[in-house]
Amino acid sequence: MITLRPSNERGYAEHGWLKSYHSFSFSSYFDRRHMRFRSLRVMNEDWIAPSSGFPTHPHDNMEIITYVIEGSLAHRDSMGNVEQIKQGEIQCMSAGTGITHSEFNPSETETTHLYQIWLMPAENNIKPSYQQIRYDQSAAGNLTLLASQQPHDGAVFINQDVDLYRAELEAGQELTFNLRPGRGVWLQLVKGELDVNGEQMQTGDGLAIEEEPGLVITTDSSAEFLLFDLC
Repeated sequence: MITLRPSNERGYAEHGWLKSYHSFSFSSYFDRRHMRFRSLRVMNEDWIAPSSGFPTHPHDNMEIITYVIEGSLAHRDSMGNVEQIKQGEIQCMSAGTGITHSEFNPSETETTHLYQIWLMPAENNIKPSYQQIRYDQSAAGNLTLLASQQPHDGAVFINQDVDLYRAELEAGQELTFNLRPGRGVWLQLVKGELDVNGEQMQTGDGLAIEEEPGLVITTDSSAEFLLFDLC
C-alpha cells in the first residue's frame, strides 16, 4: 500500500522570518488524518530568513534531526554544543531527560532551507546527546545511511528502530529497496521528480509505504530524497 502526501496539501505557517510546511499536525496546524507515520512525528520543511531563527526553547524525549538543504544553521544548546550545520551535513539530538537549544540563520543575506524531523524515542529519559556528521554528496545512485539505532559507516546513532537514508539520482538511474516484514517506509522528496512503484512524486511530496515487498525508484531528470525504514 502506497499513500501519497502531496506537497501542496501540507499544513503551512508563515511568521515573517519563517515559512514552514508541515507533513504532519504541528503547532497550530491540526489534521487527524495526518498525525504521524509510525514513529515519525514531525516532517517540517522550513525557510529561515537571514539573521533570524528560533530562540532558546526546551525539548524532552524526542529524537530531533536537522537536514540542511541550502545555507547554514547556527546551533547552541544546554549541553555546551556551539556548532554550524551546513549543506551536506546532518545533525541529530536525543533530547532525552531534557535540553534547551536555539537555532539561528547566521547569514545576513542568504535564506536557510532545511527539514526539521522528529521521531518518537524507543526509550524515554535517556541522557541527552548531540551528533553532527558530513556525508558524501557525490555518490549518486546509492543509498547513504545517515542515522540508525545500529549505526555503521559513519552514520549517527538515533534512539529509535529506524534507518534513515539519503540518495541522489540522476536521469535514468534506478534504485531498489526491499522492505523487511512488518516495517514501513516514509520517502520524502527533497528535490526533483521520482517514480516509486508507478507513483509519481514532485518536490516536497511524501510517500507512506506499507505491505509492499520492495520499491523500484526511478527518475527522468534528477532527484534528492530521504528514506526512513521504520519499525
